[in-house]
Amino acid sequence: MIIVTTEHVPGKETKELKGFVRGSTVQTKHIGKDILAGLKTIVGGEIGEYTEMMDEARQKAIGRMAEDAKAKGANAIVSMRLQTSAVMQNAAEIIAYGTAVVVE
Repeated sequence: MIIVTTEHVPGKETKELKGFVRGSTVQTKHIGKDILAGLKTIVGGEIGEYTEMMDEARQKAIGRMAEDAKAKGANAIVSMRLQTSAVMQNAAEIIAYGTAVVVE
């Protein structure tokens, strides 16, 4: 699956538009990681546990979006975007979305 943030896949011709596709996941904090993160806020610096958690969540959302596109018969996704929102205290939704197309 080709996934790009641009409106077209460079070097490819768009043959068919399959439509909107998306994938999402809701990620919550782990109490153990939350305690470590709290300690890091005292001394400063990157909170690696959260960076890793959010990267995994983005990959899940993108994977689910790609599965949606494949189910629609697409071989590429253009105009891909990621968005994050808080759905409740200590939980965030990551959504990946774009337009599924067939390219040659």
